[in-house]
Amino acid sequence: MAASIDSGFTYRSKSVTILYAMRTAFRLIRFLKKYWLRVTLAYVCLIVATAFSLGIPELIKRAIDRGISLDLQTGQMTGDQQFLLFAGLAIIGASLMRGLFGFGQTYLGEFIGQRVAYDIRNRLYDRIQRLSFAFHDTAQTGQLMSRATQDVEAVRMFVSMGALRIVQIAATSIGICAMLFSMNWTLALITLAAMPPVAYWAIRLGRKLRPIWTDIKEGIAKMGIHLQENLSGVSVVRAFSREPYEIKGFRQKARQYYEDGLMASRIQAFNMPFMAFIFTLVSGLVIWYGGREVVGGRLTPGELTQFYFYLAMMMMPIRMLGFMVNLVSRGIASGERIFEVLDAQSAVKEKLGATELVDVKGRVQFESVAFSYDVNPYESLDAVLDKVDLEAKPGQMIALLGSTGSGKSTLVNLIPRFYDVTSGRITIDGVDIRDVTLTSLRHSIGIVQQEVFLFSATVRDNIVYGATDASDEQVFAATRAAYLHEFIESMPEGYDTWVGERGLTLSGGQKQRLAIARTLLVNPRILIFDDSTSSVDTETEFLIQRALRELMKGRTTFVIAQRLQTVRDADQILVLDKGTIVERGTHAQLLEEGNIYRQIYELQLRDQEEALGKEGYQS
Repeated sequence: MAASIDSGFTYRSKSVTILYAMRTAFRLIRFLKKYWLRVTLAYVCLIVATAFSLGIPELIKRAIDRGISLDLQTGQMTGDQQFLLFAGLAIIGASLMRGLFGFGQTYLGEFIGQRVAYDIRNRLYDRIQRLSFAFHDTAQTGQLMSRATQDVEAVRMFVSMGALRIVQIAATSIGICAMLFSMNWTLALITLAAMPPVAYWAIRLGRKLRPIWTDIKEGIAKMGIHLQENLSGVSVVRAFSREPYEIKGFRQKARQYYEDGLMASRIQAFNMPFMAFIFTLVSGLVIWYGGREVVGGRLTPGELTQFYFYLAMMMMPIRMLGFMVNLVSRGIASGERIFEVLDAQSAVKEKLGATELVDVKGRVQFESVAFSYDVNPYESLDAVLDKVDLEAKPGQMIALLGSTGSGKSTLVNLIPRFYDVTSGRITIDGVDIRDVTLTSLRHSIGIVQQEVFLFSATVRDNIVYGATDASDEQVFAATRAAYLHEFIESMPEGYDTWVGERGLTLSGGQKQRLAIARTLLVNPRILIFDDSTSSVDTETEFLIQRALRELMKGRTTFVIAQRLQTVRDADQILVLDKGTIVERGTHAQLLEEGNIYRQIYELQLRDQEEALGKEGYQS
């Protein structure tokens, strides 16, 4: 995954890069399809505004030649004063119309750009939400955030300005060329002689800037990753006094971003004035040759003025061409990064024609299940799980034990299809979970993750996250079952108390109990507790377990636990080692017959049993 979202400009040939860029540009333009009416109106406004712009120099020429003239015999200025007034009013009117349609072009262009950005941003977020855990295991948060913000903004500018202004440049250039050749073909050739080198220079500029802008986008993402990780792990950074190291690491990334940005600015700073110089040179040639034509009577003063106005107007699209090249380069580079995420394939896909999982009883079976995170999952050496067979009947609690890396968390993550099995199958009530919709499957399963995540919201918002229509009575029942209600009521604003980012205002045990209440409120038929009581003390754990014994009746429950209280109550204990179930049975059976379980008991559980005995707790 990490490799798949990295840019590959430096590894492609020029021809492949150009084709890839064109493909990306066409894909971005396809987002305009649903707004075709507004796009059409925007182009109409553009063409009309361009037409009025091209008409103004013609009015100026007529005003000079007819409204202002020199009597060579008397040396006095003469002319048609009435026509001069008419021409002045016509120029004002044309300018107003140009401004009016220019406003329409700009407004519609910005509207379309914002709508396309809105659509892309939502599609991107939706795609990220629906991609499987396999994608998020390797994806970097900062990279994804950069694509959803910086890259979408660059695409917005490409759509709102680039798609329209490129047509404006073409329409203005074609119109001016037609007018110039109709006036004086020699002057037109002198003017247009500058076009090929300027166009070549603009294309060359785009080729240089696009990979640099890609590096700049990557630099922003890397800084975002560094910042996000350090803000999330600020307590670890300070605990180990690593502030100088982290500051140095961020400074290096910021330095690279600064150098890339400076390089892009340096290239633009040289090329833009160079193109302006070419046009200034052309202007001098036009004044010299055009002046001779006026003196020779082959060109009127008004026509030379008109010609010079058109030359000045020609400079605008050429100057804009450099800006457009930069804008398009950034937009395409960002578009490629966005499409890398939109095109990413989820390892877990919903089957075409999948049915709803209804009336769940909770009978879960693993039939010769194997799984691997690796690219080549069929190599047995790479398997995280290998030939796992188990059956959990409704109402049973299954405890999973084993050393770190034995496959406990992977096993339970396969039940809601966070990952798909490599071989074998998992069934619920005899139905292969790959044949049912993901939504109905996951609505039937309640999960308390090993690392509890709470949103920056109120306590109640976090509890009802999976059941937003729950009543207060239902919420209170769930929190009482998790022995959290009294604590919440003691908080300053009760259930409306705002928890800090990731629930930092709550203790580990409080977060665990809130997560349990959140899961219980969903009322699932299958429960998964991934080490769900590891952060609470023995007394709190005992109270939770006592409440859960009632709530688990009729539900199939999988528990990853290292606590004796949980293990002792289990209907079946599965001991995993290197991805296989090596022992299974009840607590008493495994104490008598087991080998690995006996070792775990002696190392970890006996002390807990003795502690519980001393404190007088009974199961």
